[in-house]
Amino acid sequence: MNKRPTLTLKSSAPAAPKLRASHARALKPALQTGFQTALKPDALAFSLLGAAHAVAQVRTGTALPQALATVFAKQDAPPQARGAMQDIAYRCMRQLGQSETLIGLMAPKAPEPLVAALLACALALLTAPDAVAPYEPFTVVDQTVTAADAHPDTARAKGMVNAVLRRFLRERQALLDTARLQPLARWNYPQWWLDAVKTAWPQQWQAILAAGDTAPPLTLRVNARKATVAQYLATLEAAGMAASQIGPYAVRLAKPVAVAQIPGFAEGVVSVQDAGAQLAAPLLDVADGMRVLDACAAPGGKTCHVLELAAAELTALDADPKRLARVGENLERLGLKATLQAAEAQSAGWWDGRPFDRILADVPCTASGIVRRHPDIRWLRRKGDTLQLATLSAKILDNLWQMLAPGGKLLFVTCSLWPQESEAQAAAFAVRHGATRLDAPGQLLPVGGPEHDHDGLFYALFQKNA
Repeated sequence: MNKRPTLTLKSSAPAAPKLRASHARALKPALQTGFQTALKPDALAFSLLGAAHAVAQVRTGTALPQALATVFAKQDAPPQARGAMQDIAYRCMRQLGQSETLIGLMAPKAPEPLVAALLACALALLTAPDAVAPYEPFTVVDQTVTAADAHPDTARAKGMVNAVLRRFLRERQALLDTARLQPLARWNYPQWWLDAVKTAWPQQWQAILAAGDTAPPLTLRVNARKATVAQYLATLEAAGMAASQIGPYAVRLAKPVAVAQIPGFAEGVVSVQDAGAQLAAPLLDVADGMRVLDACAAPGGKTCHVLELAAAELTALDADPKRLARVGENLERLGLKATLQAAEAQSAGWWDGRPFDRILADVPCTASGIVRRHPDIRWLRRKGDTLQLATLSAKILDNLWQMLAPGGKLLFVTCSLWPQESEAQAAAFAVRHGATRLDAPGQLLPVGGPEHDHDGLFYALFQKNA
């Protein structure tokens, strides 16, 4: 391959370069995810190729956790390789706009899906800040080329992969400067998402987007039935793990670790839960003996927190039986009990007619407020999803309101940043039902910093008039 000329930048503002819309190209759905390579599982090349398979599946519409689970199973990846694959894939999702823009600048033609995903994974590692870069640059290039050579979908592009990555190492800053002239590369979000954040939060939009491109902290919820926060902090200190209290039951670890390494996790002393999500159970103000419904309950973090605070008669409802099983697993680990009900929250056929004293309605939404935790969401969602999900959520809220006892409270929760799904939804609901709106946090913005180290959740609390 002929060596391309070195890129130079003019001092004046350059015209936007002509880029291929590689992020929007039509991808071939048939990926050979089950092909067994000869790569050693402890090699970076093995993890890079596995991560690339997951990223390529995301670009065809599969959520990243499901894509990774498929790769783990088909490649029979050991735990260490799974951790590396997951780390690389999540890094890639957070930097995908920049990586695909860089590929558009450097590649002679739009690469095949798995080749593009492999390059994107490598570039995510190569653009990590030096202080947190997990691998040496030339190691990344060497192992990416090795990975390309090991799979039939990428072997023919081995030379191109090598040329693109080595060119990036030579011209790194100039290429990054040119790529970041494009909003896609500058912010790593689709244009419609950028427009939505700017419209909803004109003062905070840059901080919100930047926070979404960072890895979330590992925040724990201390089980009030088994320990106090002070006691658990002492346990962590004895284990040599730095941590701080950031809420009534919330502890943030200074350095994330695997769940198996968290003291007391297996024994039910703590659970993993975002600090913002930990506000739900206290807001419900549940007392012993109350009849409580947690609608759309999976995976069960809020369900369990309610039961840690009060001995309630709780029903956990979810439309997905597989996800509902996770609620059961969490309850068992914590030594708690609830009734699990597989049914849709917008229907009433499952209800026995007995009213609930408290209802937690964590309704479906675009999940735009938890994008730092699930960075694939930005590439999977479409602009029209907001209206569709808001319509479904309104049906759920109207249905659940009929099941609430007079004087009871309903807590409406979303993990969305879009007012159409949050404040506008809450205001319209109050008008439709004449509901009394009580004090609640409203919109929590994920804008970074210790005091805002939480996801972007929305809370509205309503009381039904007696």
